[in-house]
Amino acid sequence: MSGFTAAGSMYVDGAWRDASGPALDVFDPATGNVTASVASATADEVEAALASARAVQGDWARAGSVARGAHLRQLADLIHANRERLAELISLEMGKPAAEAAGELEFAEGLVRYSSEWDRRLEGEILPGETAREEVHLLRAPLGVVAAICPWNFPLAVLCRKLAPALLTGNTVVAKPSEVSPLSTLELVRLIDENLDLPKGVFNLVCGAGETGAAMVTSPHTAMVSFTGHRDTGKRIMAAAAGDLTRVALELGGKAPAIVWRDADLDLAVPALIEARFTNAGQVCTSAERVFVHAERVDEFTERYVAAAAALVVGPGAEAGVQMGPMASAAQLQKVGAAVERAVGEGAQVLTGGSPRDGDGWFFTPTVLGGVSPEMDVMREETFGPVAPIIGVDSLDQVLGYANDSRYGLSAYLFSRDYSTIMRAVEDLEFGEIYINRTLGESIHAHHSGYKESGIGGEDGKWGLTRYTQIKTAYHRYG
Repeated sequence: MSGFTAAGSMYVDGAWRDASGPALDVFDPATGNVTASVASATADEVEAALASARAVQGDWARAGSVARGAHLRQLADLIHANRERLAELISLEMGKPAAEAAGELEFAEGLVRYSSEWDRRLEGEILPGETAREEVHLLRAPLGVVAAICPWNFPLAVLCRKLAPALLTGNTVVAKPSEVSPLSTLELVRLIDENLDLPKGVFNLVCGAGETGAAMVTSPHTAMVSFTGHRDTGKRIMAAAAGDLTRVALELGGKAPAIVWRDADLDLAVPALIEARFTNAGQVCTSAERVFVHAERVDEFTERYVAAAAALVVGPGAEAGVQMGPMASAAQLQKVGAAVERAVGEGAQVLTGGSPRDGDGWFFTPTVLGGVSPEMDVMREETFGPVAPIIGVDSLDQVLGYANDSRYGLSAYLFSRDYSTIMRAVEDLEFGEIYINRTLGESIHAHHSGYKESGIGGEDGKWGLTRYTQIKTAYHRYG
């Protein structure tokens, strides 16, 4: 898979172009070696891409939702037919185990197919007028050009999560993958260019880092910015977008609490929370970042959880049997190592792991921490790596207070067999999605959204799709 090449690093108005900005190296995190270099788009080149999207947006909207849905079904078929190649590239640039990369492609395909099914379901309303012989029509209208800025941890799943509903509702799109993991996106765009009859300018691609993204946000052509990534970057985007009152949808990470109550089924809870913490080497915004266990069960849970974490097979994603791959970048490896060092300095004990793995690549050993207190940084700041702190709790009031004492509010987990405990927790937890007696993984027809500093907007399902529309009100007098 080394020596990856693409026709160019920009796809604008249906043609590949070579960007003229700085070249950014793409690494294989399993080895630390450079696998490709991708040129960044300059601000002028970003503006040209957005202008191309703006020029054709009206025609795309007038094509009708049924025609747009047909294009999306072709895209879903294309992803399905090339899923092995695309999964290989995700493993190359992200280090994901093969099964996880395949799962991402399945999710991406599902997101596109789900959005395509709304081609005959986009609905407005008809209201009675206030005077005789009048009706009020509320119509779903597209926003215009959507700037889709994607993260490195799920490059194709998040791209499809933004692209499909935006296109179905009549918007055009300029997308930017993360500079850490652009290869699978470049390959998907190549496949689209060679195999689909998508009208020119409807979907455009630029590559680059923060400067490229900033140009997308501040352009007057941009009607909406859909961003998934770090909290601080999201805040800067929101501030920059305010200049033109550009709409924003932000998914900004989390610090998900996992509550294991006294009546929990540990045969279910332990493997579910292992998966919820160590999938994608912990680089998932919905990961179970802090684990609260009832004092009566904390010793048994910790023993079983530590053993399961220590038994995980760590290695390059392309190797058979690997359960956890490397961190995506050297910066991520350093960040996770620093978080563990701070926790130990504050009094935490390493129960397993706790350090980078010897040898090539950016591997960090699956880590479990005990002796943790709620005020430690590791319990408050997003680690985004394979580190699980465990703390014992005595009462439901106490654990709900600990869980909600966070700037984040994306996801939470609860393991209990008592209905009243479950319903009390669902009512009181200040999080956008709650997983009860199960591991991570949202459904494409539900709603993925965060509270507090985990973002605004939300994606997936009816409410995620209609966020790419605006209401147009028409007053009809007849006779």
